[in-house]
Amino acid sequence: MMRTAKTSATFITGLLTAIAASLCCIAPVLAFLGGASGLASSFSWIEVYRPFLIASTILVFAFAWYQKLGSQKQIECGCETEGKTSFVQSKTFLGVVTVFAALAISFPYYSKAFYPSVQQVQVVITEKTEIRQAQFTIKGMTCEGCTKQVNSEIAKLKGVINYETSYEKATSIVKFDNRKTTIESVAAAINLTGYQVVAQTALKD
Repeated sequence: MMRTAKTSATFITGLLTAIAASLCCIAPVLAFLGGASGLASSFSWIEVYRPFLIASTILVFAFAWYQKLGSQKQIECGCETEGKTSFVQSKTFLGVVTVFAALAISFPYYSKAFYPSVQQVQVVITEKTEIRQAQFTIKGMTCEGCTKQVNSEIAKLKGVINYETSYEKATSIVKFDNRKTTIESVAAAINLTGYQVVAQTALKD
């Protein structure tokens, strides 16, 4: 009984660590799907701890598999017989939890699939003198899913001609018709996601 509790605790610890490792990208997707995009950047601070959390997850599951395979050898040689193994203690359960943990850790690499594709609208330009381009420095983006969310808000604005957002550079470069929207409106739209515009610079064409 005590061994079952210890095994369960090991599995749960590994699973929680794996989820925590990618919470900076899981939270934005949940916020987006739940219509609460303003909460998107709530866990972006976890990103700096991601390598440590991934390493911890790997160590926990390596230890769990070592214990599992070691105890299996003991049972096979007849050294230890405690009756039928419960499902929670089985290799099948550990395998399922391990796969789930791996999916959680790799979530940032496929999180963008949860966002709808945003097609940039073709804007008819009649007055080129009214076209503006600005660069926004954004705090809190940690993965491709974050850029998708920022782009989805920018795309809702009338007069936006083009945009290029990069979480690696922490920027978004937006071209827009100044008669239909403003640099302040674009910044406000980005801030709606929960990520914060910390600087905005008008660019020359």
